[in-house]
Amino acid sequence: MSQTVTSIPLIDFSQFSGSPDQREAFLSQLRYAAREIGFFYLKNHGVDAQLLHAVQRVSREFFALPDEDKLSVAMIHSSHFRGYNRAASEITRGQPDWREQFDLGAERPKLPVSEKSPAWARLQGPNQWPAALPELRPLLLHWQQEMTAMSLRLLRAFALALRLPEDAFDPLYGEKPNEHIKLIRYPGRSESSGNQGVGAHKDSGFLSFLLQDEQRGLQVEVEENQWVEALPVADTLVVNIGELLELATNGYLRATVHRVISPPAGAERLSLAFFLGAQLDAVVPLFPLPEELAKEARGEASDPLNPLFRDVGFNYLKGRLRSHPDVAQRYYADITG
Repeated sequence: MSQTVTSIPLIDFSQFSGSPDQREAFLSQLRYAAREIGFFYLKNHGVDAQLLHAVQRVSREFFALPDEDKLSVAMIHSSHFRGYNRAASEITRGQPDWREQFDLGAERPKLPVSEKSPAWARLQGPNQWPAALPELRPLLLHWQQEMTAMSLRLLRAFALALRLPEDAFDPLYGEKPNEHIKLIRYPGRSESSGNQGVGAHKDSGFLSFLLQDEQRGLQVEVEENQWVEALPVADTLVVNIGELLELATNGYLRATVHRVISPPAGAERLSLAFFLGAQLDAVVPLFPLPEELAKEARGEASDPLNPLFRDVGFNYLKGRLRSHPDVAQRYYADITG
C-alpha cells in the first residue's frame, strides 16, 4: 500500500451502468478498494431505501420482544444453525461476543441425507420464525432476494475488474448460493466489562454487506495493528471481501480483519448483515488472473484462526461448529441419531 489509509473509500454502483468511461472508472475503483483495503462503502446500490428502513424497524421490533418469544426460535432448536442467540452465545477467537442476534439462511427444505452424505448437507433447511412477529418473515425474505440479486451483480463486476469473463464466478454459486442474514443488536456496556461486540475476524464467503444504524463501532484493520473506523454513512452499505475471493484470486483481493467495539452504556447498535457465499457443494478453484494482476497477488493469506479450505461446505460447517459450541451439540446429536 503506497499511502496510509485513514478512511474507507466510497464507490458509486450506478457508474457500472453508465457510459463506458464511467464503467471503467467504477471497475478501477472497485479493484483498488478490494485489493488495497478490502472494505468500501457502496452507494446507489439499487436496494430500495423504504425496504431497508422497514427491515431496520422490524429488526428492532424483534429484539424488543419478550425473552420467551425470542427464545422460542433459539438456535439451539435448529441443527441448521438458524435462529436467535442471546449475547455472549457466539465465540470469536475464544472470547464471547457481546451481541444478541438472529440468523437465517435461504428458505429451502431439508436435504435427504444418508450415511454417505457429506456432513454439511444437514446445513440446508428451513428457518425459524417468531409467531409473535409475523411481519418478520415476508420482509426478511424479500430483503434477502433483493440483496442476493444485487450482490450477484456486484460479483460479476468483480470478475470484470479482475479482467476475467463476466460469468467467471457463476458456477460457484449456481442456483443455490449460500445466503446468510444476521440481525445483530449490540447492547451498551461499561468499559470495565470489556468491549468485544464481536472479536477480530475475517468473513469466509464471497462478499459481506452491512447496513449500519447511526451508532459507530465497526473497525477495520487496514494494516497490522492499524485500525480505521467504518463510520456510518447514510444511504450506503458497507461491503467487504470474504476469504473465498481472497483464496480464488491467490490473495490479489484482500479479506480484511475487522471487529466491532461495544457501544457505551446506555446506547445500542443495530447492524443488519448479509453474506453471499458459494453453494455448499462448490469447490473453489484458483482463477488465472492476467499477468499484470497475477504478479501483484499476495498468495493465500487466510487468517490461521479462521481457516478456509477449498471445500466450501466443509469450511462453512467447521466455522459454524466452532463459533456456536452449544448448537454444535444439537448438530452432533442429529447426525448420530
